[in-house]
Amino acid sequence: MAHDLIPLATALKSMKRANSGITWIQQKHVTDFLRNLAAAPKITHESFDELPDSRTREYVRGLLTEHGVLPRRDELRTRYENWSAQALDRVNNLENRDIIRRYIRWHHLRRMHQMDEVSRGTFLRAKQQVTVAIDLLNWLNGHGTSLAGLTQAHLDLWQAEGPTTRRIAEHFLKWAIKTKTTPAGLTITPHRRGTSAKLDKTGQDEALGRVIHSRGQIEARDRAAAILILVFGQQAERIARLTWDDVTVTEELVTIQLGTIQIGLPDPLAEPWRELAANPGHNLTASHPNTDWVFRGTSPGQHIHPGHLTTRLSKLFSTRAARLGTLHELTKLAPVAIIAETLGYSPTTIERHATDSAAAYARYIAAISRSVQTKVLEAKSADALLAPG
Repeated sequence: MAHDLIPLATALKSMKRANSGITWIQQKHVTDFLRNLAAAPKITHESFDELPDSRTREYVRGLLTEHGVLPRRDELRTRYENWSAQALDRVNNLENRDIIRRYIRWHHLRRMHQMDEVSRGTFLRAKQQVTVAIDLLNWLNGHGTSLAGLTQAHLDLWQAEGPTTRRIAEHFLKWAIKTKTTPAGLTITPHRRGTSAKLDKTGQDEALGRVIHSRGQIEARDRAAAILILVFGQQAERIARLTWDDVTVTEELVTIQLGTIQIGLPDPLAEPWRELAANPGHNLTASHPNTDWVFRGTSPGQHIHPGHLTTRLSKLFSTRAARLGTLHELTKLAPVAIIAETLGYSPTTIERHATDSAAAYARYIAAISRSVQTKVLEAKSADALLAPG
């Protein structure tokens, strides 16, 4: 079996800085792991799964996958399968455990198996929805009732007693109603859209100015990602998944495809992208022999973790507030269909931002109108007082 590790050793020795690879492989925890792996009869994902969970295990798995020893598999789907099996232990009733098992299998895993690759957003949403569903069923069990006996009064009380994340139970509730596991007509109080904090136009301009004029102080990778959020309202997850097939860098022009249209980046917006193309990073190790990711991660063959990206950018601005503020402003400048096609969003999403933007503008106009009316009344009152009797 040890011959299966030859590609790994060859890859480490062929690195631009081979000494770094040799130093890494000689660390005790790495040596111990490789010794345990060498004792396995065959290198497979299953044999890896049987070894203790650790960052070293996943890093070596990634290296062997990138260099052709292991086949590629959907790691997030596998992680969700393992997580959901353990989550069932948190359900304090056998009947409810069977409900959650069916919800996981026929709702979440069924969807995941239809995807080419499970995204981080899908993975996190599925975990959150199951967690909230378990919370609801455990609460019902503690109050002497079941999902079949659920009433609107139960739902309202449960939602009122807990955090705002309980509204996420609407996904589980719709599934339960559709599968006739609970009575029809029940509803969860939805989240009020348009209440999330937005970075206003002045704040966006100031943040963009800091990003543009910070060459040498902020890494090109962070500056390039920040531009996509502040100018084009992109989500960190979508930014992290960009490949060099989406970006074209020439001496004359830098273009990027976010939706169906190539967008030209003028200077100085193009400058960090040119710098990133010349030095994409993580090219001195064996982690990315054939990668096409624009934003390379520390894990072999993987793009940067979106959470890590937002953490880095949080030193400059709130990525969520900036993204929402940008979309809010963009809907004032162009039709919904054009924005959606250009930025890669669904028309429904942009329509929602346009509605919020129009509502905000309507409130502004109403406020101006009231202010004018007040001043007119004050002027009339003053004239009345000054008028001769």
